[in-house]
Amino acid sequence: QLQLVESGGGLVQPGGSLRLSCAASGFSLRDYVMGWFRQAPGKEREGVSCTPESDGRSYYADYVKGRFTISRDNDKNTVYLQMNTLEPEDTAVYYCAAAPLITIATMACAREGFRSWGQGTQVTVSS
Repeated sequence: QLQLVESGGGLVQPGGSLRLSCAASGFSLRDYVMGWFRQAPGKEREGVSCTPESDGRSYYADYVKGRFTISRDNDKNTVYLQMNTLEPEDTAVYYCAAAPLITIATMACAREGFRSWGQGTQVTVSS
């Protein structure tokens, strides 16, 4: 069965960096749209970054552009989210998600377009 497992979260000071990893099993990443989402307490889950097979068409939320980078290693069947210059506002649970088709929703990095989700990893940015 399709499974996604996130790792790499933790506590980091403002201005610091983290790299999140999402290891996939039961399917090949190269055939899926992959996305990173985050959800803070009391807030809706929001799309951070999503990528089809072509990284050149990756989506980034405005608040992370220039700071976060999504990438994938198809040989390792893993997708990454490199997060730099982290801010307290980035504090949230970060989720990895996968979708088998490119759709309007997945291109917009909308959560309703993704059917498979990981358990999430906590990212806390605080001094």
